Amino acid sequence: MSKLFCGSCSSSETMPKVTSDSYGKTKDGQTITRYTLSNSKGISVQILDFGGVITTINVPDKNGKFSDVTLGFDNMQGWEEDTFYFGALVGRYANRIAGGQFTLDGKTYDLCVNNGPNSLHGGKVGFNKKVWKSKIVDDKVVLVYVSPDGEENYPGEVTLTVTYSLDEDNALAIDYQAITTKATPVNFTNHAYFNLGGHNNGGIKDHVVTFHADSFLPLDENTIPTGEVKKVDGSLMDLRKPVRLGDRLDQVGGGTGYDNTFCLNNKGALVLGARVEHPPTGRFLECHTTEPGLHLYTGYYIKDAKGKAGAVYGQFGGLCLEAQHYPDSVHQPSFPDCILRPGQIYTQKTVFKFGVM
Repeated sequence: MSKLFCGSCSSSETMPKVTSDSYGKTKDGQTITRYTLSNSKGISVQILDFGGVITTINVPDKNGKFSDVTLGFDNMQGWEEDTFYFGALVGRYANRIAGGQFTLDGKTYDLCVNNGPNSLHGGKVGFNKKVWKSKIVDDKVVLVYVSPDGEENYPGEVTLTVTYSLDEDNALAIDYQAITTKATPVNFTNHAYFNLGGHNNGGIKDHVVTFHADSFLPLDENTIPTGEVKKVDGSLMDLRKPVRLGDRLDQVGGGTGYDNTFCLNNKGALVLGARVEHPPTGRFLECHTTEPGLHLYTGYYIKDAKGKAGAVYGQFGGLCLEAQHYPDSVHQPSFPDCILRPGQIYTQKTVFKFGVM
């Protein structure tokens, strides 16, 4: 039975803002709660306190037909066994750290190497596999995870609070706030995979993307930024005008598609980073963020993932818009600083806004 929490609702409203129900249990017996955010337009978003994963985003097309436009699973077994980070909150450090090692204040830290020679998305057991403390505050879902000092060999106890909210303009906002007891690199993002044709649409080649970025980060042979911030002019990274993904994916990365960070140079202001359109359904998605980087990943490494309602997700089955600091910033002094120190407060706001063209 769903429980209704509607602290900011008036009695005249007929639709709840937030509900919660029991989703199931983890392998070790922890009960997982599912939260549903909804607005008067019929938009709904479902979130678990396991990994903070976004399980469902239901939005209408140009004919008013609703579809779930994010990839995911139907049950806890799927989420616990997931290797693609579907819908998840990622930390302590999203994206890659070269060589699985960094030196901070004269001390070297060795991390789990789980992506070629690199450490990826927080290591062996990142924030995406943790059970978060959760509650409803007014019309928002608030998740808190306390990462112990030394977890995945990162220094400091980090407390991360993530707040999800959905407004009447069909904008899903994700607000992050973190503190630490010791200096530590941090980089947080949400790793939702979007397919605006519906999660079972089969692919994203019919999607059209626009990135409001003049520069990107070139990569070396291990998918690590070289340290250069390069203009997109004259390259396949120039997405400043609408580009149909099917016209580019075979050319980028030797056919692996996009797995690249674009530089927004927003200096902490909330700006429009990217827009994705799906002409067949008329749906669009805008990503606004305060982060310096917006990483586009087009899902090349998805393979035979058994998803929701019997769907099987394959290569280029969804795309990610990962708002974050630059990858491997801990090794690049010229990149925006990724070190959080005691007494400082890390903040980030990312907004995914849905609509119909």
